[in-house]
Amino acid sequence: MTGAKTAVDWLASVAPDPEACRRQWERNPLGVALLPAGKAWDVLILPGALGYPTLDVLTRVLDQLGPVLVDFGDNRVGFLVPPGTAARWLGTGIRTAGAGTWIVVPYPGRVTRGVRWLVPPDGSGTLTDPALLELAMHEAAARAAGESGGNR
Repeated sequence: MTGAKTAVDWLASVAPDPEACRRQWERNPLGVALLPAGKAWDVLILPGALGYPTLDVLTRVLDQLGPVLVDFGDNRVGFLVPPGTAARWLGTGIRTAGAGTWIVVPYPGRVTRGVRWLVPPDGSGTLTDPALLELAMHEAAARAAGESGGNR
C-alpha cells in the first residue's frame, strides 16, 4: 500500500490544501477528488477509439508509462503529461486540461464505477512525454486506417 499512499500524496500535492484533500478523498464513497490541472501535470484527452490503441502502442515501446485515466463509458482516455502541454497542444479532436481547469481523479488502488486508472500513478511523478504520445497517436491512427481499408 506504500505505492498507493505515495501516489495519493503526489496527486493531492496539487490541491489548495493537500492534507484536507487527502482526508476527504480517502473518505469519499465514490473514491474521487476534483484536482487542479496545470500544476504537476496537464491532461490530454483522446477519444476512446484512439486512446486505447495509442495506449497499446505506448505500452509496447515504453518501460514506464505516465498515469492514464479513462472516463465512465470508456469514451475518453486521459494521458497525464507535463504542465504547459495543454496550452501548446494543437491536435484536432483532442481535449486538453491545463492551468485553470480541474479534473476528476480516482483514488489510486480503489476500484470505482466511474473514472478509473488504466495506468495508475506510482508517486514518482512520471508523466507521458507529449512528443512520444503524438507519435503513438499517429501510429495508432495509421493502424486503424490500414485495418479499415484506408491504405489503397
